[in-house]
Amino acid sequence: MAGTEQGLTVLVLGATGLTGSQVVRGLLERAEVRRVVAPVRRETGLSHTKLDQPLVDFDAMDSQAELFAVDAIICCLGTTIKKAGSQEQFRKVDYGYSLKAAELGRLAGARALILMSAVGTSATSSIFYNRVKGELEEAVRGLGYPYLSIYHPGLLLGQRQEQRTAEALGIKAMPLLNRLLLGPLEPYRGIEAATVARAMVNEVCELAVNADRASGQQDWTHRDICRLAGD
Repeated sequence: MAGTEQGLTVLVLGATGLTGSQVVRGLLERAEVRRVVAPVRRETGLSHTKLDQPLVDFDAMDSQAELFAVDAIICCLGTTIKKAGSQEQFRKVDYGYSLKAAELGRLAGARALILMSAVGTSATSSIFYNRVKGELEEAVRGLGYPYLSIYHPGLLLGQRQEQRTAEALGIKAMPLLNRLLLGPLEPYRGIEAATVARAMVNEVCELAVNADRASGQQDWTHRDICRLAGD
């Protein structure tokens, strides 16, 4: 992958979220990474010599297209319909912002895209959330990234800054449910966001040192993600 002699420049979308924030911290610790670009709406207080946190209007990303001239993009951007306020606003964030960033990255020469999606996604799903995620997957597959990796985790476990009541109830039940989700149901197991973040960091850093792996399309579910994370 281009840029590997001096280390990768990686852009992280969703850098203030549950998974994205841990991806950023993980990348900053790795010698394979020279620079981390984390576009944000507001200052986060995180400081590091390798970290660039430009303030971005996500409705006008075209005006800052130069930010996307990186080696790889890790997209952990996502919201909920409750937080977004409507299905239209949810789609704007989860589909619109993510796709625009991926398009700008590819146009600027980014060669790898690692995308957070979800288990059970399909562009033809009757469930709105799953359908939007599935449509995004189909769209990014057509962008021509030499390396594309899509993660399909189950319920993400971890301490969020904002309260999500339904997810909180699911998290409490997950230890028991995980024991029951066997065989073909294993992909639906809950998984720690920290595990997903480690997997993403390990994967992008592997591309920096192993040129043979820097092409192709990958789809990862629960067991794959745990393996990539080293669990």
